[in-house]
Order: sequence, then structure tokens, then C-alpha cells
Amino acid sequence: MTFDEVLEQVRELLQSKGRVAYRALKRRFELDDEYLEDLKAELIDAEQVARDKDGKVLVWKGGTDEAETENRRNGETETISPQSAVRSPESERILVKRATAEGERRQLTVMFCDLVGSTALSEQLDPEELRDIVRAYQQTSAAVIERFDGHIAQYLGDGLLVYFGYPVAHEDDAARAV
Repeated sequence: MTFDEVLEQVRELLQSKGRVAYRALKRRFELDDEYLEDLKAELIDAEQVARDKDGKVLVWKGGTDEAETENRRNGETETISPQSAVRSPESERILVKRATAEGERRQLTVMFCDLVGSTALSEQLDPEELRDIVRAYQQTSAAVIERFDGHIAQYLGDGLLVYFGYPVAHEDDAARAV
């Protein structure tokens, strides 16, 4: 993979996640220290779309509004609701452009999971209580899925449709899904 291809993938990953640990980048892209420094120089100094946090984390700053940038600077994160967990139009445009340009074909692990017993639960609880339980389930699931580089394609009631291997593929995507 060329430097520009790695740079593009790191930029997309950073833009979608907001922040990425240098150690994770080194492992994910099999980078040595010098290569990582070149990526940092390009993203931080040349393009000015990212910043360094404590020498451990690369933080996205390009394409965000001032309030969001300030929150990230202070280490604050907002709770992501299912409705706001969709990609920005800019990141979708980049992914579509990349897929069309490269005509990429890959293995994809698709997982559907839902809350067991939700029908019985809906008969016992008030709608507001059930909504709170489903939201907590979705937020907890989203955190775990993100940790293993999964992508929530769709929220379906109390269920989640999840892709592993998109937008970034790994050799062990099926194991990550499990």
C-alpha cells in the first residue's frame, strides 16, 4: 500500500471516529515509528486537519464546528443517540468516491442482534421506560461494536444491523463480530 493510500485510510478513520491512539494506528496499519511520524506531519502540520493530544492520540479537528472542536479539546464527548450515529455527508461522500474509484470487493461479516425478551418487556413496562432500556442497550452495544471496528448500518427497533469489514477491513472481522 502506498503512503497516499495509508494516509487516506487514516484520514477517513480519524474523521469517522474523532480520535485514534497512535498505538492503534501502528497495529492496524503495521507502521513503524518513522512512518507514523510522516503521517502525523502530513495530517497535523501540512493539512492541519488533526492535532496531537499528549503524544498518545491523534484528534480530528478538520470539518467540525467550533463548539465540537472545543468539546474534543477538553476531552468531552456527547452521548450518541441512534438518530445521530449516522455518518456526515462529507464522510459518506469520501467513502462513495473511494468505492467508485477503486471498485473494491471484500468479505463482509453481517451481524444482526436484538434485545431478547423485548416483546414481553414491552407488555410489562411503560413506553418511556422501555425506550430508556432500548436506548441504553443500543448505546452499550454501539460502544462494544465500535471497539471492534464494527459499523452500525441500521437501528431496527430494538435490533442492530452491524457490518464488520466496512469501512475498514481486517483479516479477523468474523472473530471481531463474535
